[in-house]
Formats: sequence, structure tokens, C-alpha cells
Amino acid sequence: MNKPPKIKVLFLCTGNSCRSQMAEGWARFLKSDEIEPYSAGIETHGLNPLAVKVMAEAGVDISGHRSKHLKELMHLEFDYVITVCDAANESCPFFPGRTIRIHKGFDDPPKLAKTAKTEEEALNHYRRVRDEIRAFVEGMPENLIGSH
Repeated sequence: MNKPPKIKVLFLCTGNSCRSQMAEGWARFLKSDEIEPYSAGIETHGLNPLAVKVMAEAGVDISGHRSKHLKELMHLEFDYVITVCDAANESCPFFPGRTIRIHKGFDDPPKLAKTAKTEEEALNHYRRVRDEIRAFVEGMPENLIGSH
């Protein structure tokens, strides 16, 4: 029996440093048989080391990822573009063809961690968002249908 083709998904964020990287990592880790995940940013801010750290705690290695600008992936045709932050949702370019755009915003761990008094307190913000993103990715692709 032939397997259906993988769904091509782009997770889009402002800087492709944290939330979109986590989402791509989770999709590769949990759904690689169904989803071909990518991530990019409207800008590039580099890979966030605390995002790498909390993903590693959960058994997902994203240390080999790099921050990519959306322009690098515009030649690809995505089934879904999922904006994971409000800024990316507001400045997301038009995707021609059959691409379905969905907004699923998550809190910004670096912004939340700015007021943290300790690294552990900062990491707890990253862990919460990591777990929220995991729950969203676990429900894919079913939770994408009907959400647009």
C-alpha cells in the first residue's frame, strides 16, 4: 500500500531563533512519517541557545539547525504555513497556490525570560512554551484541518 505524500509545513516566526525552531524540531521528532517540516523567519536572529537546551532536555536535538530567512524557502510550495508569533502573522507575505496559512501564536520565551532572576526561572518559560508547541505538533495534521 502506498503511503500518502508528506504534508509540507513551514513554521514561521519573527527571527527563526526559538518558537519556529522548536516546532520544526518537534515535527521532525514526532511526525517525520507524515510531515516534512521547515522553519524560517521574517528576519534571522540566530539559534537561541536556551531553546536548544530545553529541547535537548526533552530528547530533541536542534543544535544543528540554523536561523533561516523566509526568502531562502520561497521556491518551495508548502501545504501549510503556520505563523507561531503575532509579528510574523502580521507581516507574513502572500503564498500563492494551494498554501493554507494558519496562525497559532505562542508566548515569546526570550521576552518572558528578560525579567527572570535566575537561569532556572528563565528556562521555565522556555519549557512551558516548548511543551505547548509539542502538544500542538502532536495533534498535527488533524488539528490543521478546519482551522483555516
